[in-house]
Amino acid sequence: MTTEKTYQNWTLQNDAQNIAWLTIDCPDRSMNALASDVMEELTDIIGSLESAPPKALIIRSGKRNGFIAGADVKEFQNVDNVDNGRKLIERGWHLFNRIEKLPFPTLTLMHGPCLGGGLELALACRYRIAVDSPKPVIGLPEVKLGIFPAWGGLMRLPRLIGPQTALNMMLTGRTLDGRKARSAGLVDLLVAPRVAQKSAVDLVTSGKPTRQARGLARLLNRAPFKSLVAAQARKSVKQKDPYGHYPATLTMLELWEKHDGDPLADPQALTRLLQSDVTRNLIRVFHLQERLKAFGKKDNAKAVNHVHVIGAGVMGGGIAAWCALQGIKTTLQDTDAQRIAGAFKNAVSIYARKDRYTAQAARDRLIPDLEGHGIATADLVIEAISENPQAKQSLYQQIEPKMKEGAILATNTSSLSIGELRSVLVRPERFVGIHFFNPVSRMPLVEVVHADGIAQETVDTATAFVSKIGKLPLPVQDTPGFLVNAVLAPYMLQAMRCIDEGIDPEVIDTAMLEFGMPMGPIALADTVGLDIAMAAGKQLSEGQEPPRCLQDKITQGKLGVKSGEGFYVWKDRKHDQRSSKTIPQGLAQRLIKPLIEQTEKQLAHNIVQDADLADAGVIFGTGFAPFTGGPLHYKRSNGGQ
Repeated sequence: MTTEKTYQNWTLQNDAQNIAWLTIDCPDRSMNALASDVMEELTDIIGSLESAPPKALIIRSGKRNGFIAGADVKEFQNVDNVDNGRKLIERGWHLFNRIEKLPFPTLTLMHGPCLGGGLELALACRYRIAVDSPKPVIGLPEVKLGIFPAWGGLMRLPRLIGPQTALNMMLTGRTLDGRKARSAGLVDLLVAPRVAQKSAVDLVTSGKPTRQARGLARLLNRAPFKSLVAAQARKSVKQKDPYGHYPATLTMLELWEKHDGDPLADPQALTRLLQSDVTRNLIRVFHLQERLKAFGKKDNAKAVNHVHVIGAGVMGGGIAAWCALQGIKTTLQDTDAQRIAGAFKNAVSIYARKDRYTAQAARDRLIPDLEGHGIATADLVIEAISENPQAKQSLYQQIEPKMKEGAILATNTSSLSIGELRSVLVRPERFVGIHFFNPVSRMPLVEVVHADGIAQETVDTATAFVSKIGKLPLPVQDTPGFLVNAVLAPYMLQAMRCIDEGIDPEVIDTAMLEFGMPMGPIALADTVGLDIAMAAGKQLSEGQEPPRCLQDKITQGKLGVKSGEGFYVWKDRKHDQRSSKTIPQGLAQRLIKPLIEQTEKQLAHNIVQDADLADAGVIFGTGFAPFTGGPLHYKRSNGGQ
């Protein structure tokens, strides 16, 4: 590099070819974000480049963990009128339009997360390259905050990759990995780290035309086809959100269809969203998620590079499959070879959603281990056998002497006492609960269960492991049901008591779907397993008789999804199936009341650290309607009712 100019958040260097390298590295932030001061500096930089044009411009990140995570979410919370909303839009909209019109070629060299405003910046450049390590995560997930891409993403992404793929990404908040982004045409190249800089120079000086959607995808951006695409998208949105809990989706479609994604055509649209309770609550949920992620960043945590899972049932097999997919060598043990084979078959169905390279790498890391040889070399051994304390303790006594020095033993128990289970161990301080939820591949939360006498390093290593495999760790105290199952049990039992009173199960579920739950309590009980629901209920119902309908189903061997039938017959049934019958007045509030009350009890008993973590656990562990901000926040927002 021949010349260099340093700003607080950016460094601008010109090399011997007069290619400008603009590097973002925001101090005091673990991830780069396009906050006001960052955007102001970028505006000055673009002005200087317009005055003295280089041969080309390459924008990259100086942080190892990614490109740009988006805008600064905190700044969204300060919008209290239309003028402020317009200023927030104009800042990025006008700046990125200037970047798009620069008279020299521009390229974004991205690695790791490139999200929200970061991707909108990349879309304003002529070319985009994704580095294949660490795994890129590329998308416009603003809808998850109750807003939409307002700095040009809503205009540029459909033009680049076609409106159907683009709208699907933006309306759901889904992200793409590097290979899928390359396949969709979102990035021009996917390259190895060692050739990233050379590839960037070669492409930015290549003179290749700007990539655009072609053929039918291009045609669908124009009238009259555009209206057909928008109508189809609206239909899909209303199927997924029939009660209109998330207004940003329809606002986004309106702006794209009528104004080509230009938010300045209707600046009140963003202001309305930013001032709504839904957006405030979704931003609150975003901050709760970031807080959970922070639990995984512990300096004294030991690295977990090999996991050994014992028990190849639904949970054990799911845990093993997920760990292997996330890049960890995983050995899976069971006394029954057929169960291991079944777990591998289920893993293949999970991996089928990935590209073939990722799927093959995961299959290579998942190793059947009937004899349990992996115990001796694993950094973490996870027990996921049946909920029988004697069987678990007998297993621990067999495997503890085989484990290597410093390794951690964990249980996936959903209901048994961690303190009691570890009483047979020589090193009880190395034992911890790591409680996953079913299905493992889809549920984001994992409870890390600690008790007096467990070493802090053990807890920290467990939370770091959970974070490493892409889940959200929630530290909870050892108690019956921990947090999530403890609050779900009275909720599901209340729903079953309504069945005993003669209310149709589908009506009960529909009431909670209308409230905003991803599935109703009866469908949830069937999914969890009615035998597990019964066990959890006995622990938490303070001596009350279980609902008659639950006893009857268990007696008949109808345990829910895993047996094919519970309260519902599950062949071809969807979890969010709704009833057309009338919903009794106040049914949703009656059902939700015991869930909220139990959350309050768990908090009062210090099962979690504070009310925000209680809300986070219930949202990410049960799917509790995110737009409400969580059960305790919901109660406070409704005057304590």
